[in-house]
Amino acid sequence: LQYPKGTTQVYSYFESRGGKFSETIFFGLQYIIKRYLAGQVITLKKIESAKEMMRKHFGRDLINEEGWRYILQKHDGHLPIRIKAIPEGTVIPIRNVLFTVENTDPKCYWLTSYLETILVQVWYPLTVATNSLAFKKIIFQSLQETSDDLSTLPFLMHDFGFRGVSSIESASIGGTAHLVCFKGTDTMAALGLAKEFYNCDMAGFSIPATEHSTITVWQEAGEADAYRNLLEQFPTGSVACVSDSYNIWNACEKIWGETLHELVSICVFLPTLQLALFYHSPRSLLVTV
Repeated sequence: LQYPKGTTQVYSYFESRGGKFSETIFFGLQYIIKRYLAGQVITLKKIESAKEMMRKHFGRDLINEEGWRYILQKHDGHLPIRIKAIPEGTVIPIRNVLFTVENTDPKCYWLTSYLETILVQVWYPLTVATNSLAFKKIIFQSLQETSDDLSTLPFLMHDFGFRGVSSIESASIGGTAHLVCFKGTDTMAALGLAKEFYNCDMAGFSIPATEHSTITVWQEAGEADAYRNLLEQFPTGSVACVSDSYNIWNACEKIWGETLHELVSICVFLPTLQLALFYHSPRSLLVTV
């Protein structure tokens, strides 16, 4: 209704106009296309349902019923749209076109911008991936200054974000975006999305880890027993243990450093024993520990 008569082509583009960083990682469009836009997405039932909703919402008939029925009849419910994009995972300076959208049927010129709302959902995975890249650069710089082994970099920022987002889909999208830069995650939903929509058999990895509840359930007097149980239950591979449920200094100096020192030493095949800290300033505590 709002385009000039005779319009046959609408060409739109998507770009990052700028922000906190001078470059961004492009990621997430493939999921949106496969999840919402590919295949027969228009049906008569959907048209009728949308028509009823729009009438109730606006108080009048504003849905382009003729246009949607045309797509259903002419294109069997497939959207006559061409989307061109840079390869996902590309690091690109801001103010560059990331993808374009155009109609392939002159009668469906209105469809191009109609899809804007769903397509701009790419902002979320794009932003998560870009933030993860920024963190990775900082970690890489510190690793170069303090270590001879850079191979651990992909596992030095682990994703526990599932519990901090609004939905399962948010967790799967954001979690997969994080895995563009890192390989460590406890966000299982991301693994399913990566496999289904990106053909990645296993995008991320993790290790057995305690939490405060599985330590405090042993009570303070049994803290050493809780740690010992962890090593006995998982004698091979890396493990992570929350060690500040009570007194981090006692845990490190007395329990790990003395009581369990021999058991830890026996586990010569244990690649890494990670001590997880939650309640102190990492800037000062990690160096001291």
